[in-house]
Amino acid sequence: MTAPFRIEALGSAHRRSDFDSGSPPLDRYLKEQVGQDVRRRVASCFVAVDVATGAVAGYFTLAAAGVPLTDLPDALARRLPRYPSVPVARLGRLAVDRRYQGRQLGAALLWDAVQRALQSPVATFAVMVDAKDETAARFYQRHGFIAFAHAPLQLVLPLAGLKPAG
Repeated sequence: MTAPFRIEALGSAHRRSDFDSGSPPLDRYLKEQVGQDVRRRVASCFVAVDVATGAVAGYFTLAAAGVPLTDLPDALARRLPRYPSVPVARLGRLAVDRRYQGRQLGAALLWDAVQRALQSPVATFAVMVDAKDETAARFYQRHGFIAFAHAPLQLVLPLAGLKPAG
């Protein structure tokens, strides 16, 4: 990253109206829907704020979820207890404003999401994501995520063996 950013929970003071990632659904979600999801406690949203301008440079959402054990890649499922499902943190959305793309901010947001899952007092086996397309899936795979055999755009990053920062 080349500009200094602060990553924090979304608040009412954050200016979202000029956010433009180039993906209308992701932009619309940040501008129109995320506040309701946060109030209803169905997702948490974190924003990267440009320290110099106060602009929202990127965001991601996290929510608690469960994934059926039988849906996990076999190599992961073999090592787990035979519970019907395992707890995961679902990375629902991740977007970077066009003005900040190409600066590794997406990777920094992903790292922050993984760190939050690692530091949660609620047991979480993995971070899971539904990639919007194959380009996004490759981004997650470069960061260690494993695709589900039956759904290549659904990926998981096991947290065992990763260490919290700090």
